[in-house]
Amino acid sequence: VVKEKNRMGECPVWEERESALVYVDINSQKVCRWSPLTNEVQSVSVDARVSSVALRQCGGYVITLGTRFAFLDWDTQAVTTILELEQDKPNNRFNDGKVDPKGRFFAGTMAEETAPGVRAKRQGALYTLFPDLSVIKQLDQVDISNGLDWSLDHRTFFHIDSLAYAVHAFSYDVHTGKIACPKLLYHLEKEEQMPDGMCIDAEGKLWVACIDGGRVIRIDPETGKRIQTVRLPTPRITSCCFGGKDYSEMYVTSAYDGLDESTLAKEPYAGEIFKITGLGVKGIPQNFYAA
Repeated sequence: VVKEKNRMGECPVWEERESALVYVDINSQKVCRWSPLTNEVQSVSVDARVSSVALRQCGGYVITLGTRFAFLDWDTQAVTTILELEQDKPNNRFNDGKVDPKGRFFAGTMAEETAPGVRAKRQGALYTLFPDLSVIKQLDQVDISNGLDWSLDHRTFFHIDSLAYAVHAFSYDVHTGKIACPKLLYHLEKEEQMPDGMCIDAEGKLWVACIDGGRVIRIDPETGKRIQTVRLPTPRITSCCFGGKDYSEMYVTSAYDGLDESTLAKEPYAGEIFKITGLGVKGIPQNFYAA
């Protein structure tokens, strides 16, 4: 549905108040907004790799860029830094982020590659930005902090560490925002490749984007089993969210960075955004950051 190609399209969020899909292109350092009504993509350029975007209750967005939490005012394009983290790790950056059921923004970090396939291990962490702008560290020693969401009863937090090729479930205290007691929920099979972004549907099942696997998979957290696979026409599938007027459509982002020239020539859809319909299940609205 979005032909404008993204180097590293990520973190799609359906914004009901604008009837639009908001997402980032990490490596182009842009926050983008696509309107299905006009088919127009608007974007705001920022000064570092922008890895996640979430809705703010008062309008505009909260974003992660470089190793900063920041606010983005869409109308003025102003970026206001909230806090800079991990200044002792110049090779790190934030990655995926999402707002919890109480309006706190969870986002994690990762080490960038220093050469193709070379990355310092266990340099990432997972943080929570509270509505009073304070921050706590929830997890340490993460390789690539990635997809995240919460169970419908708000008792479980789901999180992906991409290089563990796994989805983990944590107990989650909705009152304090703290997570604890990680358990392995699902380990990806070889052909599914590496897990990236993730979202939950209205039946409490998880959808995981498989980067280099060219698919999204649906997992039942009750059984830890994969129950559905939807293949997409390009390999580097990065994230997914539900949207549209009744949240019955799934939007899926992709990337073309990481494909060599000969592969790119065979991948005309790389970096585009797709819409999946007819899944027979709906999603739930995004949470707003409560500040």
